[in-house]
Amino acid sequence: MKLRQLEMCLQKVQGFHAPVAELEQYMTPAPLAARLLHEAALACDIEGMKVVDLGCGTGMLSIGAALLGAEVTGIDIDEAALKIARKNAEAFGVDIECLRMRIDENAEPLSADTVLMNPPFGAQKEHADRPFIDFALLTAPVCYGIFNKGSIPFLEAYTKNTAVITSKTAAMLNIPKQFAFHTKEHLEIPVEIIRLERIA
Repeated sequence: MKLRQLEMCLQKVQGFHAPVAELEQYMTPAPLAARLLHEAALACDIEGMKVVDLGCGTGMLSIGAALLGAEVTGIDIDEAALKIARKNAEAFGVDIECLRMRIDENAEPLSADTVLMNPPFGAQKEHADRPFIDFALLTAPVCYGIFNKGSIPFLEAYTKNTAVITSKTAAMLNIPKQFAFHTKEHLEIPVEIIRLERIA
């Protein structure tokens, strides 16, 4: 599936009905999700692989990975979001296993080939992304994540003994006004799609 075709398809994924600010529930925009998925597919990290979508929300990355031929498990703490993810998967005619789980230091990692994630940036809770990074690298040898622009020095230091950054792509994250503290109708945030590969 070509990038533009994937993006157009993912535009149909339904988002959150009542997003929770504390959980930083922002739906990954279709263009950004398609970009991440397309890069992962070109690197042979999607088709035929066991993929975990960490903090899957309503299933944007999960559905994209399933459409590209992956066996997908979506994980999220919010059952309401998982309910929408299941409905989205049904509408797209793909099978996705949805698990309710809190990602913290007590979470039991799974076994997969690739992890996809748009983790919390820590805007509501400092260092909220760290348990996601830890869980991802314990779950799979390869992880694709969306991080704030300028996060690479932190990621290199934080994963110094566990992983290496093998690719990075500049992108934009468009956040629509959805919470009371938002002052603009849309906010464009520079981000980077980063591929982490676990050190054997």
